[in-house]
Amino acid sequence: MSGTDTILKEVPVREAVGLRLAHDLTQIIPGQFKGRLFKKGHVITEADIPSLLDIGKEHIYIMELGESELHEDDAAIRMAMALAGEGIALSDPHEGKVSLKAAMQGLALVDQILVEAINELGEVALATVKTNSVVQEGRALAATRAIPLTVPKAKVEEVERLAAEYRAANEGEAPLRVVPFRKLRAGLLTTGGEVFSGRIQDKFGPAVRSKLEAFGSEVAEQRFAPDDRQIIVKEIHYLLEQRYDMILVTGGMSVDPDDRTPGAIKASGADIVSYGTPMLPGSMLLMGYLNGVPIMGLPGCVMHDPYTSFDVLLPRILAGQTIVREDIVRMGYGGLNNG
Repeated sequence: MSGTDTILKEVPVREAVGLRLAHDLTQIIPGQFKGRLFKKGHVITEADIPSLLDIGKEHIYIMELGESELHEDDAAIRMAMALAGEGIALSDPHEGKVSLKAAMQGLALVDQILVEAINELGEVALATVKTNSVVQEGRALAATRAIPLTVPKAKVEEVERLAAEYRAANEGEAPLRVVPFRKLRAGLLTTGGEVFSGRIQDKFGPAVRSKLEAFGSEVAEQRFAPDDRQIIVKEIHYLLEQRYDMILVTGGMSVDPDDRTPGAIKASGADIVSYGTPMLPGSMLLMGYLNGVPIMGLPGCVMHDPYTSFDVLLPRILAGQTIVREDIVRMGYGGLNNG
């Protein structure tokens, strides 16, 4: 046999003892179980016959592949191996699908252009999470899939070529990878006369601590300042002198005349990437760098909303990214959180 011809032989199940299955067979018990009953390549035994009949298989396929074709499982695993980089573990192939799972908590980096190029090929598919998504250990960030039972080998080779081309253009980095979060120590400055005087209880501190601790980082020190630009600048410089990895300034981020925080951050000498983001909630967030140290002015929504612009940018900073103006501009697409 040669060429691309695949021979599928249909065999009555009672005559299949000693033959190998051409593909996985799935069993579904409504409300109880759905999974693989027999794996591709399994050699049918006499004891298997009742189970095959139970799932409605009176005939099974025995398949002989052409030289230019791949079985769905082989196609899926080859694509996954070509695409996966550091921080990713592969599942076993099952019914033409391989899951790419995070080996640790981290930030998923996915090249959207490559994903679309692969899905343009047809007969193969790649589904992923969005790039810069937070993934937990053991959770899938992508899956490769062969659509038909057999796939032209040339399609898979094209996926491998695209992946190799990407690596060559990106210093060996894979198009799909997980970057672990760094464990950073942050200095937190809470502004506002009402909190500084003890008139109201600080709620920013617990909220910010909780968000950092979820990624393995910590608020190393929290300080308080009234709505006085000079004092806020002095406190920012103090936190910088402590060599913290990040400076977070909370409160006083609105356009009210009493809110001094944005001006104080600028007066501290910080390079402002953006004051304001096209995302709701969190449009009043300030992002900047002070002597290379990330500094952020956090709006009030960080205290009470579960997902804000801070929750978008924080994981990227913890993964070692430098935030630029273009990153802020892109936050508007998909940036309306109605939850």
